[in-house]
Amino acid sequence: MAHPTLAITGATGFVGSTLVRHAAMRGHKVRALTRRAQPADGKIEWVDGALDQPDSLVRLAVGADVVIHVAGAINAPDRAGFQTDNVFGTLNMVEAAKAAGVKRFIHVSSMAAREPELSDYGWSKARSEQVVGASGLDWTIVRPPAVYGPGDRETLELFKMAKRGLVFLPPAGRMSVIEVSDLSRFLLTLIGHQETFGETYEPDDGYEFGWTHAQFAEAIANAVGRKRAISLAMPRTAVRIGARIDRLVRGKRAKLTPDRASYFCHPDWVSKRRPPVDLWRPHIETNAGLKATAVAYRAASWL
Repeated sequence: MAHPTLAITGATGFVGSTLVRHAAMRGHKVRALTRRAQPADGKIEWVDGALDQPDSLVRLAVGADVVIHVAGAINAPDRAGFQTDNVFGTLNMVEAAKAAGVKRFIHVSSMAAREPELSDYGWSKARSEQVVGASGLDWTIVRPPAVYGPGDRETLELFKMAKRGLVFLPPAGRMSVIEVSDLSRFLLTLIGHQETFGETYEPDDGYEFGWTHAQFAEAIANAVGRKRAISLAMPRTAVRIGARIDRLVRGKRAKLTPDRASYFCHPDWVSKRRPPVDLWRPHIETNAGLKATAVAYRAASWL
């Protein structure tokens, strides 16, 4: 199969939309799940549906050779909300793939799944991995670290703080990151490699020891044109208080929720299960990628 047909969930989100675009550019036929009407595109077949609509997932998978399951909740009011989207939604997609006769299943999880006791989000992602692992499909699990790039509204908050010259950070720790195009390229690379069946990978930007929080804040400051920004590592208690305030002020639009505060404060989110170098290597150096992201934010009038 030179260009297998792909069924992609989460196709209208930050990672999924990039993946859909790259897949089409590579010549794949793409079947993409959407809740809302999308502009007509000869290279993409949009399928109306959602993770809680099993019939729509079967329609999505029928005729596909590979399922790439990107969709999921990164924010929810409680554990039940995460369970509905990340656990039951994954189960529904697994069952739809089986019903449609699709064996290859690539599941986008999260590095938060390594520490499921820290947050409801991490717990739900760990449970989703268990669902995929027990599926009997030819699965591969991908746990991205922090994903940045044009179109991302999560990392945007850090860029805005850096532009103002003051970046509030969680307690001291280290993290890995990956640019969204590199993540997309990795997901597409996995499709035809049988040696990746049953494996879990944590791709990143190639920085072996990751970034300290302060180093990453400094890199973002440079990307927005400041020689430096003041970084303040906040104690856990302050981060948790800040999360409560953000929830009170912005409600459902809050970026720093109490659940997120729990895993943001963990000191080690550095990739440990990197893909073999003969399979895939990152193309985008992070300092350059952050500068390109800042340019895109300004072009969109976000920054």
